[in-house]
Amino acid sequence: MSLGATGQTIGEEGAFSGPFLHLPVPPETPICLLICLLARLGERRLSGHPRESRALDFPLDPVNTPPEPAAPREPILTLPRALTVYVVLIAIIHLRVLLPPEWEEWTVDVFGFIPKRYDSTLVDLTFPGGEGAKVWSFVTYSLLHANLSHIGFNVLWLLPFGSALARRFGGLRFYVFMAVTAVAGALAHLVTHEHAVAPMIGASASVSGTMAAAIRFAFVQGSFLSFSRGDADAAARVPALSLLRALRNPRVQAFLVVWFGVNIIFGVASIAIGADGASVAWQAHIGGFFAGLILFSLFDPVPHREADAAPAAH
Repeated sequence: MSLGATGQTIGEEGAFSGPFLHLPVPPETPICLLICLLARLGERRLSGHPRESRALDFPLDPVNTPPEPAAPREPILTLPRALTVYVVLIAIIHLRVLLPPEWEEWTVDVFGFIPKRYDSTLVDLTFPGGEGAKVWSFVTYSLLHANLSHIGFNVLWLLPFGSALARRFGGLRFYVFMAVTAVAGALAHLVTHEHAVAPMIGASASVSGTMAAAIRFAFVQGSFLSFSRGDADAAARVPALSLLRALRNPRVQAFLVVWFGVNIIFGVASIAIGADGASVAWQAHIGGFFAGLILFSLFDPVPHREADAAPAAH
């Protein structure tokens, strides 16, 4: 049984059902065809236009009339493929917590970002991973997370901002962008924590980069944070603002104030509390954010036409 465009259902063997009743219409019943003909003649007389008639609710030929196509189903998961793969990869990697404690600790030491690893004054202290870890840990740390809430918080911000960016960039550009902003976050953490031994893990620097990149077009009319927008793909591909014009936009300015304020407050609070010796690497967040904001144009495949980048609707 299929659903017609008018909300009616047409079943097997030409069976018809409206919203309140179900009338079987077997093809071998002549009286049904006669009812349809009389209904059409009566409608012509009522309308006063014998040559023009309105569409009937009952098909004239219930046998040969094809069923109306079913309404398209809305997809359950509307995330772009690139972001879905990224989130699934993070979830799979987090299964490391099921390993024995010493193996789990080894994965964090090898793939987490440890500033002390780059200290040239080291003589007796060595870290797992050797020279290779000095290279890959600039990126791999962003795929490790402390717990499920850590993953959930990052994914929560990726849903709006990462989705728009993945649709705009496409898979390859999106993955390279996430890696570049992760490197920027690691560099910012290295500069501010030169002698830290504790590993830094988490995708927050890359998430911050996606947020910064997205605000270059998020508030443009028709985009995903404007008051008038189209479908998700169209909203993600509106012409972006130049960096200077974006920084002059009041809504972008308000976003920047709130974003930096929240990160600084959380960073200072975590340092003051010092729960379990852990702290929020807010400097890495800022490093990833600046990288995303400034380097956005290098990744953006949408032609930049300043005249087409309409300001956000108010």
